[in-house]
Amino acid sequence: MSIVAWIVLGLLTGGLAKLLLPGKDPGGLIVTTLIGIAGSFVGGWIASHFLHRSVTAHFFDAATWVSAIGGALVLLIVYRLLFGNSRR
Repeated sequence: MSIVAWIVLGLLTGGLAKLLLPGKDPGGLIVTTLIGIAGSFVGGWIASHFLHRSVTAHFFDAATWVSAIGGALVLLIVYRLLFGNSRR
């Protein structure tokens, strides 16, 4: 997949991660979307390096989506843990 496809995938998985983890995010929609994009890259990297599962073949491959959503969820949880209580 190209870098543009990963960005589009990240936009979609950021939205899905927000749906799976409802609640108030410290950064709002823009930051959540950027976390989704970063999470898709992180999830793809983890799947390809540690699980030896290639996620670069097709946009509609289930492994690609699962790894991207998983990466976005992990980054969103870490972001909430680090910055969630800073606003009052």
